[in-house]
Amino acid sequence: MNKISIIGAGMTGSTAAHWLAERELADLVLVDVVEGMPQGKGLDMAEAMPIIGKDVEIVGSNDYAATKGSDIIIITAGIARKPGMSRDDLLTTNAGIVGQAAAETLKYSPDAIYIVLTNPLDTMAYHTLKTTKLPRERVIGQAGILDSARMRAFVAMETGVSVENISCYVLGGHGDEMVPLTRHSNIAGVPLRDYLPADRLEAIVNRTRKGGGEIVNLLKTGSAFYAPSLACTQMAEAILKDKHLIVPCAAYMNGEYGLNDMYFGVPVQLGRNGLERIIEYKLDDEEKAMFEKSAAAVKDTHEALKKLVKI
Repeated sequence: MNKISIIGAGMTGSTAAHWLAERELADLVLVDVVEGMPQGKGLDMAEAMPIIGKDVEIVGSNDYAATKGSDIIIITAGIARKPGMSRDDLLTTNAGIVGQAAAETLKYSPDAIYIVLTNPLDTMAYHTLKTTKLPRERVIGQAGILDSARMRAFVAMETGVSVENISCYVLGGHGDEMVPLTRHSNIAGVPLRDYLPADRLEAIVNRTRKGGGEIVNLLKTGSAFYAPSLACTQMAEAILKDKHLIVPCAAYMNGEYGLNDMYFGVPVQLGRNGLERIIEYKLDDEEKAMFEKSAAAVKDTHEALKKLVKI
């Protein structure tokens, strides 16, 4: 049986374990600093398995040693946004948490593939790569699947069409400057630009960019967890099943799209070894401008991290 360890057993981490257990993809370990919390959630989930007939071992621990021999490490640990906060506001606190999680798990699972979810997403993925010194294929950030799913949901709400018929592609940094590619997004093959009036499409684009903040403002304590955790699950499944699935993820850029030494949301192909390749779309001038603006914002946060942890 494969093994997945989830660092951070809060709402996102425990919900990821729930989705993963339901799919019977791997045995699961939940790790958190809060005593008893991961153990309790793990036991509760293990007791649910007989009801759905899934043979998955789920344990909780406060000790990184429990993660030994993991195929995939999912990092969700960190503080959540509060109303009025940007993802970048979380940098100082979450850099310490993610750095420790990456270093400690690597000791016990040197062959693992890392999926990073903690915000600011692109920069925490970069931090994980630099801390573990792993090849870029094995450290991938979850962002674009979530952002694209939000956009698909909003298009479905607007049009009344099944989400299954809606394909949307949101690239760029996981922040307010993300890049929804309306030219490449479609409903049953019909480009969104041809299907929706320009003002309605623009409203959907803006709502997508602010999608996480909308939920933070509604919840008031905490941030989104159902959709982000399921996005991580889709990535883990693509990797463990060697699906060669193309999805938007945060990947370390090595010249693609003219970007270097940074994480950025692009279409990637995922398989058993992690990131297999980055797909480069042909962008028009408007899309290039949005890409560059988003990349500049991500680069700024990367630079702030470098000053903070001396990378």
